[in-house]
Amino acid sequence: MLEITDIFKTFNKGTINEKPALRGVSLKLETGDFCTIIGGNGAGKSTMLNAIAGVWPVDAGAITIDGKNITGYPEYRRAKFLGRVFQDPMTGTAANMSIEDNLALAARRGEKRGLRWGITKDERERYHEELKILELGLETRMTTKVGLLSGGQRQALTLLMASLKQPKLLLLDEHTAALDPKTAAKVLGLTEKIVNEQKLTALMVTHNMKDAIRMGNRLIMMNEGKIIYDVRGKEKDNLQVSDLLEKFGQASGGEFANDRMILSS
Repeated sequence: MLEITDIFKTFNKGTINEKPALRGVSLKLETGDFCTIIGGNGAGKSTMLNAIAGVWPVDAGAITIDGKNITGYPEYRRAKFLGRVFQDPMTGTAANMSIEDNLALAARRGEKRGLRWGITKDERERYHEELKILELGLETRMTTKVGLLSGGQRQALTLLMASLKQPKLLLLDEHTAALDPKTAAKVLGLTEKIVNEQKLTALMVTHNMKDAIRMGNRLIMMNEGKIIYDVRGKEKDNLQVSDLLEKFGQASGGEFANDRMILSS
């Protein structure tokens, strides 16, 4: 479903602030893979997701989704292939629009827009049923402006919007990092439910090593713009946090020193 081939990205090239972010990253995901991504700050995790989403062009390499080379596609042309949930709950929704209007935007993502906007009765009924999945009571508040929701409610809604059209690939960029532990656990549970029930292919960046081990069928570790560890199946199921710390040291040739990941382990 996804094939990344030897992609490179350097920011501020040719200046004193030049920063290589991706150094020949290659990754292949089969349909239905749920892959978690861990690594220290500046490892290239979010940069890789941005490359897939087309936030900016890569310097070299190729990105293919479902057999289609999208390397040269601008971000808006990739929208029909991708769903995305960001770290900031405010990013994935329109605060001044209602819950049902946000869902309508998501449902029409990647389609040609006409002059007509109104939400039909059938669409409204569908959104009502979809919101029930979240178990947050939002199906009774469909005309409420999204800006009035809590961070957790908004992130759950964003997750539903991102998966509404069953994208070829779902990108989750530390989507629970800004939430309190109880709310984060709720959103992670919804993530597993939606990905598994819809059989989505997903990439999830996280700083929480326990979540990275527990969720999905595959785990990759990044460091300095490269993938340094790739594990799946039973080997992944048997991993412990101590194993990941050891693997990081072995692969990177140094000690693991990332307070955020240590604290969340």
